[in-house]
Amino acid sequence: MPKKALKSLVPSAARIREIKSLHVLGDWIYATNLWHLNRYSASMAFFVGLFVAFLPIPGQMVVAALLAVAMRCNLPISVCLVWVTNPVTMPALYFAAYKVGALIINEPLTAMKFELNFHWLGSQLAHIWQPFLLGCLVCGLFFGSVGYFVVSMLWRWRVSVHWTERKRKRAARLKNAG
Repeated sequence: MPKKALKSLVPSAARIREIKSLHVLGDWIYATNLWHLNRYSASMAFFVGLFVAFLPIPGQMVVAALLAVAMRCNLPISVCLVWVTNPVTMPALYFAAYKVGALIINEPLTAMKFELNFHWLGSQLAHIWQPFLLGCLVCGLFFGSVGYFVVSMLWRWRVSVHWTERKRKRAARLKNAG
């Protein structure tokens, strides 16, 4: 998504300062990298958001926001990317993470019959928690890193395209003028 389109979705610094409910958080909430779009803040926000998306914990949005503040990256992008794991995608992504973890520690996959209740969840999680958590950590680090590098490289590519275009226009202007 181009920078201008993202900027139109993110509130301005003045608009953020007008939100009275944010005043209780102090001045750190107004740090520039939390709201501005630059290569570092966008790339690191992708890392944070995708990493936290794979953590099987409640309150992922809060964790992503706290990490975004700690790492001084774009807060809205970090929090929004957590929704990669939503109720529709969560079973497939967490099952894939379990498979990755089982593959890493060389544990055979457990055949499970799914039931939607806390008893089943507690009994099955007791058997698969190690490969599941390892897989979630590895997948979070992998996809977060891929997101970081893809956004960073796309940003650099876009800047180089703009510079090349500016050079071409400048050369054309000088040629027409002289």
